[in-house]
Amino acid sequence: MPQAGLYNLYGPTEAAIDVTHWTCTTDDVLSVPIGRPINNLKTHILDDGLLPAAQGVAAELCLGGVGLARGYHNRAALTAERFVPDPFDEQGGGRLYRTGDLARYRDAGVIDYAGRIDHQVKIRGLRIELGEIEACLLEHDSVHETVVIDVDGPSGKQLAAYLVVEHHDDQLRDVLKAFLKESLPDYMVPTHFIVLDRMPLSANGKLDRKALPKPDASQLQRQYVAPSTEQEQQMASIWADVLKVERVGLSDDFFELGGHSLLATQLISRIHTGLGIDIPLRLIFEKSQLSEFIQAFADSGLSLTEDGLSDIEKMMNEMAGI
Repeated sequence: MPQAGLYNLYGPTEAAIDVTHWTCTTDDVLSVPIGRPINNLKTHILDDGLLPAAQGVAAELCLGGVGLARGYHNRAALTAERFVPDPFDEQGGGRLYRTGDLARYRDAGVIDYAGRIDHQVKIRGLRIELGEIEACLLEHDSVHETVVIDVDGPSGKQLAAYLVVEHHDDQLRDVLKAFLKESLPDYMVPTHFIVLDRMPLSANGKLDRKALPKPDASQLQRQYVAPSTEQEQQMASIWADVLKVERVGLSDDFFELGGHSLLATQLISRIHTGLGIDIPLRLIFEKSQLSEFIQAFADSGLSLTEDGLSDIEKMMNEMAGI
């Protein structure tokens, strides 16, 4: 059907089904917008205070106009929560429906759909849209289905990606992490990657998030290589304590075990307090594997002395007559 047109329509039941429209083109390959509002309906993208969000910033999509429903039958509280006074209605009496959907403006008032608010999480003060991570994962050839959720980890909230893939091997996790880092900031790259035969579904055929298995933290650790020297053992003990894991081997990676920038700062402080070694913060980002981390500061000439002081601190004490 070469003459057929393809149209993308958006709208919830509470607003007469169709609210926005977009005529699809060959340019809409990576992302298809939901377009602009139809006649007699209007759209606003508003922040938590019902103030307009800046262009490109994802916030809640609110709908107004003659197409709005009166509310929910026999559910007055929910009606009051979702149907609110329209602060932009100059004549007064207008209402807005809060969709719970995230959206952002492109140029010329074109709207992009950005997922659900209840699929947005905040980790270490950073707001993360889980649907954006899922969309990136689905761009990888080996990923057929995916869902990303936040889970409780030893060092706080972490991201877990559940996958149905074509082929699964030991390198998949590293491959997908590298793939995501091409498009996403580090804080949006999941810690856990769990491969499933199929996604768990509820009785009505929807994804059953509660049935997703809990991530196995032990899978984050590489083949255990025990620390041998006293210095390696001391450093491994500090890493394990900061990361809240049972043990850390020489081949383990700080960030693979759930480390992040805040924990990196704690780590450097603990090393200074416990071992008397001043290490620049950047070192943990440059050498995040324990063996490489230890070797790097050893190469710099800062080694642990018997009394727990670094060479520089001991020299300064000698000069002061201590």
